[in-house]
Amino acid sequence: MNAPPSFESFLLFEGEKKIVVEQDTKVPNAAVFTVNKEDHTLGNMIRCQLLKDPNVLFAGYKQPHPLEHKFILRIQSTPAYSPQDALMNAITDLISELSLLEERFRDAVREKREGLE
Repeated sequence: MNAPPSFESFLLFEGEKKIVVEQDTKVPNAAVFTVNKEDHTLGNMIRCQLLKDPNVLFAGYKQPHPLEHKFILRIQSTPAYSPQDALMNAITDLISELSLLEERFRDAVREKREGLE
């Protein structure tokens, strides 16, 4: 079969970095982040969170090819705010939101179980 080994979708190879940052020379105050071993799920979540930030002028991502397990995230921010700071703040906010979602889900499951007893 021609399918690549399944572990290639989540294990970093030796010397491979999770995130590679490049400054975008065509656009002012912009950067391109290549996130390895992730897919549309994380890419879209980060993009949506970035667009909530008023200091972010542009945020978009693409997955180069369905068999490549990476996405490319492009961020442009205001001059007073670096794209790296924007990404860090977006990730921090996402972690907080997902923790709250997990807590509410666990509470709802607990309430449902208590109601059945």
